[in-house]
Amino acid sequence: MGAVSVLYTQSAAKPEVTAFESWKIEHGVTYASMFESAYRERIFLENLAKVELHNSQKFHTYQMGINQFSALTQEEFVAMNLGLIAPESEIEIEQVDNFRGADVDWTTKDSVTAVKDQGQCGSCWAFSTTGSLEGLSKNMTNKLWSFSEQQLVDCSGKYGNQACNGGLMTNSFKWVKDNGIGEESAYPYNGVQGTCKAPTGFFKISGYTEITNCNDLANALVARVVSVAVDATNWSSYKSGVFKTCSTRLNHGVTLTGMSDASWNIKNSWGVGWGEKGYIRLARGNTCGICNMASFPLQ
Repeated sequence: MGAVSVLYTQSAAKPEVTAFESWKIEHGVTYASMFESAYRERIFLENLAKVELHNSQKFHTYQMGINQFSALTQEEFVAMNLGLIAPESEIEIEQVDNFRGADVDWTTKDSVTAVKDQGQCGSCWAFSTTGSLEGLSKNMTNKLWSFSEQQLVDCSGKYGNQACNGGLMTNSFKWVKDNGIGEESAYPYNGVQGTCKAPTGFFKISGYTEITNCNDLANALVARVVSVAVDATNWSSYKSGVFKTCSTRLNHGVTLTGMSDASWNIKNSWGVGWGEKGYIRLARGNTCGICNMASFPLQ
């Protein structure tokens, strides 16, 4: 009996790539073990469900999205990305925001550098500080300098800052007043505390001004970029729109770069993949405590 030749085709469909696998590829994430990967996938799927539910509810003024923080719990996000050391006792001030009708956008006036990324270091205070210093440099010299956050992280400890464990913009302004700050290109950011390599810099200030109410904040913003403190606990999944879901417990330093009648416009330090290409809009008023602890450097 002759051999029977059987011809057949076999479907070799590729296995479907899950949302979590796609997220890992997009963000270049790997995990040390299958256990850790499974744990992170569970957190990712929980966060994805929250995003989809939020975005399906049309009454919200902002949209949520998946980003580099989507496999973190909220507790991990707060511990790794927020680093403002706010005073233990905050004075509650009745906030009035009557300063309306002036649209301001310092990003269109070459007074704001590109969005930066603090990484997994609680150095937001340093990025907020350089943000307002960079705006001042444009006003003073007509040149926009990009200043070194790493220099502040490494060198300003004696002024009360704690590197990746947190700090304050006002502490940093004091340090810059006494020592000056240099360019980022000469002292690049690496996201960990190191030995101070350049204890002085070429750009100095005469001091700084503190602001504790919304009207003064809006008035100051007309003339300059301003450093502000906010509650960013719930910002991890922000994607776009006008955000208003937060308390006034300050834990994050950012840079206020503009305003409209509807919103404060803020430059963050979590890279361009977060929010509106690295920015967030907060509803006007004392949203997230933005009016409680603002400051700016003086020429």
